Order: sequence, then C-alpha cells, then structure tokens
Amino acid sequence: MIAISAIWIIVLLLGGGLALDRTLTNLVQNNFDTQLNNNLTALIASAEIQPGGEVWLTRPMGDQRFMEPNSGLYYQISPSGEPVDLNNIDVLPSRSLWDEALELRTSAKDEPVYYDSRQFRGEPLRIAQRDTTLPGRDTMWTFAVAQSRAEIDEQIDRIRRILVLSFVILGLGLMVLVLLQSYVGLRPLRRIRTAIQHIRTSGSNRVTDPLPLEVQPLVQELNMLLEHSERQAEEARTHAGNLAHALKTPLTVVNNAATAHATDLADTVIREARTMRRHVDHHLARARAVGRRAVGHAQTSVRDSAEAVRRAVERLYPDVRFDIDGSHEAKVAIERQDLDEILGNLIENAAKYGGGSVFVTIDAEPDDRRCVIWVEDDGMGIPEEKRVEIFDRGARLDTGKPGTGLGLAIVRDVAEIYGGSVDLAESEDLGGLLVRLSLPRS
Repeated sequence: MIAISAIWIIVLLLGGGLALDRTLTNLVQNNFDTQLNNNLTALIASAEIQPGGEVWLTRPMGDQRFMEPNSGLYYQISPSGEPVDLNNIDVLPSRSLWDEALELRTSAKDEPVYYDSRQFRGEPLRIAQRDTTLPGRDTMWTFAVAQSRAEIDEQIDRIRRILVLSFVILGLGLMVLVLLQSYVGLRPLRRIRTAIQHIRTSGSNRVTDPLPLEVQPLVQELNMLLEHSERQAEEARTHAGNLAHALKTPLTVVNNAATAHATDLADTVIREARTMRRHVDHHLARARAVGRRAVGHAQTSVRDSAEAVRRAVERLYPDVRFDIDGSHEAKVAIERQDLDEILGNLIENAAKYGGGSVFVTIDAEPDDRRCVIWVEDDGMGIPEEKRVEIFDRGARLDTGKPGTGLGLAIVRDVAEIYGGSVDLAESEDLGGLLVRLSLPRS
C-alpha cells in the first residue's frame, strides 16, 4: 500500500509540476514578449524617412537603456532583405548597441516574430522583429527590438526553485500522511491479531474485543469459523464417546466368555464382532459426512446418484421392478458419496422388505425450499407407532432377513449433518412404506 501510494504520488507530482512549470514559464515569456512588442510598436510609430532617404526617429525611445551602451536593451532599423552594415546611412541602431549590429532572421510582413539569439557572448537575447513600410514610402524596413534574457531567465529559475521546493514539501507531507493512514488504518488488524493470540493463549473461544465497524464482518466470520471448528471438535468427541460406549459392552461380553472358557466362545465372538462392526460402520459414515461437509458446498445430481444406485441394487434383487421418476435437473448440496450411501440404504431396504416394486420420485414437492425425494415400496409398511424407534441404531422389525439395523440410522444422521431430514409415512400408490427424504438444494 505504501509503495503503490508513493509511486502514484510521485507520478502525479511530476506530471503536475511539469504542467505548472510549463504554464508559468510560458506566462512569464509571454509577458516579456508583450513588453518587447510594445517597444517595437513605439519604435515603428516614432520612425520617419528623411528627404535624403535615411530613417530617423521623430522622438527618442522612452526607456533610457536604449541610450546606454551594452545596457541589455537594443533596437535596430534597417532595409529589409539587405545585409546590415553600420556604415550604411540607411541603418539606424540604438546607442546601446554601440559598434555591434543585431543578426536578424527573415520575418513575415506586418507580423512580429519572436526568437532567441546568442550572438552576444554571455548575453542571450530575446528579439522581437517586424517588417513593415512607413507612410508615403514603398520601401520595406525591418524593425527589431532586443532585450537580454537575464531578467526573464532569473524569474523562471526563481519560479522553478519555488515549484521544486513546494512540490518536495508537498510530496513529503503526502508520504507522511500515507504512512500515518497505513499505520492507523491497519491498527484494527493488529488488534485482531492480538485478539487471536489471546484466544490461543487464554483458551477463549470468541473474539469479544470492541473493534471498529470496518472489521466487524471479518470478526463475525472469524467467530463463525471458531464456532464451526468447536462444533466439529464436539461432534468428534461425541462420536468417539459413542463409539467407545457402543464397543464397551461387546468387548465385555467377549472378555467374560473368554475368561470363563465358555463352550460357545466362537459363536459369542462372531456375534459380538458383528455388533462392533455395525457400530464402527455407523460412526465412520457420520465421520466421513462431517469431514466432507467441512470441505465446502457440493453439487450433486440426484438423478445420476439414483440411477447408479438402481443399477447396483438390481444385481442383488433382479426380480424387483424399479421405477425412477421426477426432475432430471434437481441438485442437492451434499457430496456424491454420501448421497449414494443414503439412497443406497433406502432403495435397498425398499427392495429387501417390499413386495417387488420400488418407486423413486425426485423433487416430488417442487414448491418446497428443499429437494424432497420419495422412496416407496409395496411391502407391509411400518406401523405408525414404530416409525420413530426404527431410526435407532440396531433397530429391526423383520429379523428374518439379513441386516445390521443401521441403514435408517445412517440415513438420518448423514441427512441431518447436511441440514436435511428423513421421515416415514404410508405410500398412497403402492400401499407400503413411503420414505420422505429432504435435502438442501444447491
């Protein structure tokens, strides 16, 4: 910020300084040329041709310097287009020229021209020159007034010194202002750094220090991030505690059976190992969902996931008829793997416990703010009083078929992690179970 501001200030001051220098220099020079033109006009007005053909002045020039040798102010009248010869009676120089003659350029008729000359060593001149005729004569005469540039050069140098000094002071002042602005403007960030350091050293979980309004959005986002991290850590602790609690009982049973040298030790180990496997799968599913949710907002096509699950389940239940209907464009804010796992559990359960028909309707309720997916079957359904406890881990109503009793629990937990929900009802079309899955739209 300081470097960019410094470069910008330098560019602006250089540009402004050069423009102001050019403007003031031209103004001083134009005033100087105006004075020369006034003297030139007075010279032409005072000139008159004598009967012998030579030129003379009817009245002397008003500035006394024209009479003082080498005074720095000169005039000269000579025939136009002819070399200047001081011995020629037609040439009328000022006394200030003494024994010198002005070296003139060709000029346009009745139009004054201004130019610089260095014919006098150590004395640069500014010359105003004009060719014109005098009343009653056809001869063209060249009138010239010259003045030393010492005065104008001194004025220009003085102006430039003032400009340089003023712009240097202005630039330094602006740089100091930029430094102060950067220091004061970034102070809230230093306060945020101190607040974060305080969080790390004191164990606090929020930035509560009063800070300017400009950084409040940053503080709010930081507090939300801390809250999110805290919630994830709490979820991880909860998962670890739940898993430890779930594994404690099977491990105790196995340990007691082994200690007592039970005759059915092998069957006990297999049974309890299955139980532990169910708990591990359940908590791993939740942990994966939480981890993928933290990565960012996903976009998954419901149709693509449902078709992929249908192809997989068809291999397990070739006699079941699957029908997928509804929106082809619906997308939900959930990772593809998690959506596959949710739909896989629901569609497989419908195929396993249904009567041979499974209907999936995508975006069944288009007016809902969330994407609603229906999974219906033509089985026996679930009694209304059992529709809540069926989501408990290990809960099963039909124990005659293989399963772990964790499918609906995983569906509920993963859906809730993403801000969705799942509930059960009776299918009006098929008469069996209707699973209503609601997931946030992407």
